[in-house]
Amino acid sequence: MRFFELKKNLKKDFSGLKKTRVALLGDSSTQFLNQALRGYGYEVGQNLEIFEADYNQIEQQITDNSSELYQFDPEFLVLFQSTTKLLKSFYQEDKAGKTSFAENQKNKVSDWLEIMRDKGLRAKVICFNFPELDDSVFGNFSNKTSTSFIYQLRKLNFELMELARETKNLFICDVSLLQNRFGINHVFDMRNYIEADMVFSLDFIPSLAKSILDIMLANSGVFKKCLILDLDNTIWGGIIGDDGIQSIEIGDLGMGKAFSELQAWAKQLKERGILLAVCSKNNEEIAKEPFEKHPDMVLRLEDISIFVANWDSKVDNINSIKNFLNIGYDSMVFVDDNPFERNVVREHLPDVTVPELPEDPAEYMPFLRSLNLFETASFTDEDEHRTRQFHEEAKRVVLQKSFTNENDFLKSLNMTCTIKPFLDFDIPRVAQLIQRSNQFNLRTVRYSEDEVRKVAKSNEYFHGSFSLKDKFGDHGLISAVILKKIEKSLFIDTWIMSCRVLKRGVECLVLNKIIQAAKEIGFNEIIGEYLPTPKNALVKDHYLKLDFTPMADGRWILDVPQSQARATFIEYSGSL
Repeated sequence: MRFFELKKNLKKDFSGLKKTRVALLGDSSTQFLNQALRGYGYEVGQNLEIFEADYNQIEQQITDNSSELYQFDPEFLVLFQSTTKLLKSFYQEDKAGKTSFAENQKNKVSDWLEIMRDKGLRAKVICFNFPELDDSVFGNFSNKTSTSFIYQLRKLNFELMELARETKNLFICDVSLLQNRFGINHVFDMRNYIEADMVFSLDFIPSLAKSILDIMLANSGVFKKCLILDLDNTIWGGIIGDDGIQSIEIGDLGMGKAFSELQAWAKQLKERGILLAVCSKNNEEIAKEPFEKHPDMVLRLEDISIFVANWDSKVDNINSIKNFLNIGYDSMVFVDDNPFERNVVREHLPDVTVPELPEDPAEYMPFLRSLNLFETASFTDEDEHRTRQFHEEAKRVVLQKSFTNENDFLKSLNMTCTIKPFLDFDIPRVAQLIQRSNQFNLRTVRYSEDEVRKVAKSNEYFHGSFSLKDKFGDHGLISAVILKKIEKSLFIDTWIMSCRVLKRGVECLVLNKIIQAAKEIGFNEIIGEYLPTPKNALVKDHYLKLDFTPMADGRWILDVPQSQARATFIEYSGSL
């Protein structure tokens, strides 16, 4: 969207949208970025309450205990330093300072983060990196001397990446990558900079605002989990049912290269933890043949979590994919070359993201890459095994159909659960589960990895993670609880669970362990709370089903001495 379209959004009704506090600190003019952020926030259902610091007041806001920054207490802090100001600082350094310039600048950001952490600021920090600006002092020789600006600039961007890798609440807004995509003439407006100290052009600011919102949404649990692919003329050229396996276009020759690149991209997404699904109007046996037999196929059947090829409508088939994967429509991206199919899906399933794929397959990947559809806030080893887990789930579904009695089916799974308090090794996975869980999430309070680590070290909490296995495979970490001690009550601060283990008795096992923990320390009450969101209606009656009693303030209470353990068919070891 263009800047003035986003600005028009500021006059619209933001009531009912999720409120998020954002601080914007910059060394250059930030007023237009402020407006674009709020306008783009409206587009994605966010009411951004923005504190915009005065011009070039980064240092003062961070170091002053009484500054507006700490009074505002933002959830996200956008830290904007410009390359033009960086160049000015670089020129002021002597030769020795120039050679250590990048490290000194990185240390300055690191010091700011430490100051904010010491002052109790919990905000996630989104730091701009630096788009390249060639001062043409050394020319190409800049790459061979550490006293050149280009050398130090590139080194600084690398140092910031390393700092972000080491700092869990620091995220990089990759302005340098955006400039590479759009070109410096689109990004930087010299006249605006000279006259108004505005570094970025009005044409570029909406793209920058989108990039910031992408990071914020991913950290708030809003991100894409599944890529649904059409087949004919989407991941290969031609129609498999008409042309046959020998004649479809794929591989390194001609237009086949474009389709192979799309497959390679999808494969990388799968290895990062994105679920791949096929939705094609085709005979299933014929549609699967290239995956099984074509030597140039990058994707294979084992890469696909669910394969749907029939002559039903794609809307119906996407509904089936959603129900099998147990994810929301807004977590899905549907890629299809056919404009008619795209429009039908948009009309009937408006929450599904449907990119308007170019007509020319050669443009598929440049276009898809430009959309940044799969932003994430975390990545763990468990993500790489997600497709395998859904293949295992398909076997469970087949087995379940052979039983008429649900309890007999659950017994046959031979489920075992490992329960343990939060340990250092598991904390990244616990934090990721907290960030990503939307449906089975009673309060939807998001904790970062550092915050989970503080909970783990505190005597004010009980905490535990639950990992499940059965005869088909390992579900991995599937549930976590954080219980706050309040006088003689245990308050369920966080209770999250993966929807892929619903109706397996895990929630009863978790409650049993919560009750056990309360009894061991002599607590008489367990207090639960349900805070509704657009996505967690699944657990609206969770406490009612577990025999909690409603309280006058809307919360729920369970009498510990009167509570009995609930039956499950899960063997377990460990405790909270």
